[in-house]
Amino acid sequence: MTKIALVTGAGSGIGRATALHLSQAGYSVVLAGRRADALNDTAKLGANMLAVPTDITDPQAVSALFDKTVAEYGRLDVLFNNAGYNPPFLPLEDLPIDELRMTLDINILGAMLCAGEAMRIMKAQDPHGGRIINTGSLSAHMPRPLSAAYSVSKHAITGLTRSLLMDGRAFGITCSQIDVGNAVTDMSTHMVSGAIQADGQLRPEPRMSADEVAKMVVHIAGLPPEANIPFVTVMAGGMPFYGRG
Repeated sequence: MTKIALVTGAGSGIGRATALHLSQAGYSVVLAGRRADALNDTAKLGANMLAVPTDITDPQAVSALFDKTVAEYGRLDVLFNNAGYNPPFLPLEDLPIDELRMTLDINILGAMLCAGEAMRIMKAQDPHGGRIINTGSLSAHMPRPLSAAYSVSKHAITGLTRSLLMDGRAFGITCSQIDVGNAVTDMSTHMVSGAIQADGQLRPEPRMSADEVAKMVVHIAGLPPEANIPFVTVMAGGMPFYGRG
C-alpha cells in the first residue's frame, strides 16, 4: 500500500528536497506552502504529488489542507512539519513587531496547527498511527547572536516534539525532530559571505546539501512502527557549532 506524506514548506529548500526524496521512495506527497507557483515547480520535478497552497498560520486553511489530504488519499502516514521563517538578525528590542509575530506564527503556531490536524487524522484512521517529523535547528541547543525570536521558536519545537512523543504513544503515533545546521537554502545564503559569530565578527560558514536532511526524513519515515529516532542533528561538518559561545 502506498504511503501518504504531507510536507509543509515544500516550495523550496529542505521542503522541496524532502518531497522529491519521498516521491522517489514511493510515497504520494501532498505539498503545502504559501506560493502556488513554487509548489507547482516542485510537483513538476517529482511524481505522485498534490500541490495545496496553504497559509499554515490560518487554522481554517490548515484544516482544509488536511481534509483535502484525506479526501484524496484516505489517510496520512507522515507529516514533515518543516515550514519556517528566519527574521533579520537584530537585537530583540529593535526587531519590528511584525517580524516577531511572523516568526512565532509560522514557526510555532503553524507547526502546532499542522501537528494537531495530523494527530486527529492519525488517531482516527484504520489502522491508526503515523509519524510526525519536525524541523528543528541547532538554535534549539545554542542560539546565534541577535536571533532571540528564531531561537525561542526552535526551543518551542523541541517542546512540541517531546509532548507529541507522549501524547501519540497510545495511538501508534511517533514524533521526531531533525535539528538542522547550515543546509543550502534561501535562508542560509548569507553564510557564504559571512555569518555573525559569538565575538561579533562576520565569517563565512560551510553549508551542506538539503538532500542530507531529506535522506534523514526518508530514513525516519521508513522505520518500523516499534522503532523511532526522537532527536537527531544533521549539520555541515565544518560549521562552528561546537565551541560556539
